[in-house]
Amino acid sequence: MAHKILVTATNYSQLCSSAKALLEENGCEIIESPFGRPMTYDEIKERIDGVEAVVAGVDDWNEEVFKIAPDLKVISRFGVGVDNIDVETARKYGVKVTNAAGGNSNAVAELTIGLIIGAMRHVPQLHVTTREGAWDRFVGDEIINRTVGLLGFGNIARLIAKKLQGFDVKVIAYDKYPNMEAAKALNVSMVEADEVVSSADVLCMMLPSLPETHHFMNAETFGKMKDGAYLINTARGALVDEKALAEALTSGKLRAAAIDVYEKEPSSPDNPLFSISNIVTTPHTAAETYETYHGVGLLTANAILDVFAGREPKNLL
Repeated sequence: MAHKILVTATNYSQLCSSAKALLEENGCEIIESPFGRPMTYDEIKERIDGVEAVVAGVDDWNEEVFKIAPDLKVISRFGVGVDNIDVETARKYGVKVTNAAGGNSNAVAELTIGLIIGAMRHVPQLHVTTREGAWDRFVGDEIINRTVGLLGFGNIARLIAKKLQGFDVKVIAYDKYPNMEAAKALNVSMVEADEVVSSADVLCMMLPSLPETHHFMNAETFGKMKDGAYLINTARGALVDEKALAEALTSGKLRAAAIDVYEKEPSSPDNPLFSISNIVTTPHTAAETYETYHGVGLLTANAILDVFAGREPKNLL
């Protein structure tokens, strides 16, 4: 009998053909989400019968789901963050959870650099106005000689620091568990979080989404930032209070911002951030590259096959 695998990560057939073929060659039946977005509980419930493994996007996997999934053995997260998965409760139900740590790091780091430049030079907005026939010679900022602050210093943040070396900037970072060896190698100064917030010309959110980091950036912390600074968030939407961000942008406290992640996803068209001119917005697309899909697809597929074979999978949480 084939192993049933539910895939809630989007674009799997189109972009993870090697991973899908590997699973099918090993006797797996793939059930893909037709929605192109996170699945709801009711949608999962309709498809979870007999499912032994999940290649998970950002849908919620909690005790409510585990109760109706007695055959489930492993959730292989198609990404790094697992704030949408109750890992402790999964263990209680005998479900192993893995992620793809490192698999999308370069893609996210590259887009973060792109968003910094895009926000500082107003690139997306100028693209639109030029095509509309305007000739808006916007005066922007250069990144050279600026201080870039990284709140979080994990794999992605370290790649950002590495890529920034050619821009002649100063990089400072905060991490609860700082990797001092990596910081030294990358010429990054490790400091306290308050110093990163108050000293950065460009502040990049790289923290995990945890109860203690919820709305890390709020009215108070925005108030501590330099006047005219920039905020970049390619980590998790819950890190930033969107109302406070909107106020910081409209008041002129921040020169601009660029965000790829939102408190609610998919974000609603009436999100007040979308009516603000000095913000660049993208739809949680930082990891969306062909290279990421290929590599992470194989990583998640192999994790599932390892569990089926009784082996400990890579990146077991």
